[in-house]
Amino acid sequence: MNFLEEFIKKESSAGITLIFVTILALLLQNSFLSPLYDAFLHTPVEIRFGHLHIDKPLYLWINDGLMAIFFFLIGLEVKREIIEGHLSTISQVVLPGVAAVGGMLVPALFYVYFNHGDSVALRGWAIPTATDIAFALGILSMLGKRVPASLKVFLLALAILDDLGAIVVIALFYTVELSTVSIIIASVALAALVAMNRLGVVKKAAYIIVGVILWVSVLKSGVHATLAGVALAFTIPLKPVDAEGIKISLAKSLEHDLHYWVAFFVLPLFAFVNAGVDLRDVSFEQITGPVPLGIIAGLFLGKQIGVFVFSFIAIKFKLASLPANSTWLQLYGVSVLTGIGFTMSLFVDSLAFPDDSIYQHTDKLAILIASFLSGIVGYLVLRCGKGCSVETKYE
Repeated sequence: MNFLEEFIKKESSAGITLIFVTILALLLQNSFLSPLYDAFLHTPVEIRFGHLHIDKPLYLWINDGLMAIFFFLIGLEVKREIIEGHLSTISQVVLPGVAAVGGMLVPALFYVYFNHGDSVALRGWAIPTATDIAFALGILSMLGKRVPASLKVFLLALAILDDLGAIVVIALFYTVELSTVSIIIASVALAALVAMNRLGVVKKAAYIIVGVILWVSVLKSGVHATLAGVALAFTIPLKPVDAEGIKISLAKSLEHDLHYWVAFFVLPLFAFVNAGVDLRDVSFEQITGPVPLGIIAGLFLGKQIGVFVFSFIAIKFKLASLPANSTWLQLYGVSVLTGIGFTMSLFVDSLAFPDDSIYQHTDKLAILIASFLSGIVGYLVLRCGKGCSVETKYE
């Protein structure tokens, strides 16, 4: 089994797990067990070490702490793909790169159209720009050989670039007031990690210890703590080294070790604490407000339009070619699947609107609705595939 097949197998299973925990969270929040669910979310967790004091409710430890591990894994995947994977040459980058730009720009424009003039609502412009790779690849895997491997590679590369774009957005637009002292400590920790890489250090414990210092300092700095995970990932050595007579890549080893933990623990736990939307007091008027409409339109319409149109332009202008053995209809189906924002959109939503009372959970409900629509429509289009296309061969 090659890497792509193994990756998709994990992601498809993870997608099923995410569906289960989302339904569970919704049932708990909308039943007599709601007080217990809320109590779990707000369980106080405190760490004190000398003058260092971190006191947060459990759901924030998950959003700021465990999600840093998720972004660490993303960083490892991005580094590997850029150096030796599906993003290692210009020709491989062009189509998913252009598609990723369209998949972020057009959804943001849809959202801004519905919410221009409202400075608070505009903080959510990045919510519909994200794609949940676990769900999207999970649906592709359900279609088996109906979808060529080239389209799976395209979606994987697009999602990785999409995640990279999300990292940049978080760093630039969701950073609060900065702490100079914490920034200095974080910089020193990052410099130490780079030095360790240059000196050939391959001990996991060394990177973990300095990485924890980096995470704490970034958490206290005002920059979102998950970015520490990405920064740490870029310093992990990718080149294989001899370890007891065996060539081992520390980055690949960590990526392999973490994938199951992230897929079956970190992301499901994140979904569980963030997808519990209270539907009991949500009215049709609320769900058709500018913010939820902007999110639904951005994810379901903006994503597919942006990805497909930008891809079409790149192919027609000979900047790239249609993925091998695929049709325009199949490319469109994959474009629709990128509208499954789910965990990534929920994460950006938690940064944009940390107070759930502002929009009465309708922002999160809109993410779930748009993701569901994108998944169903994308699946149906891809199931139709070549059989529903009037053309069978494309240049």
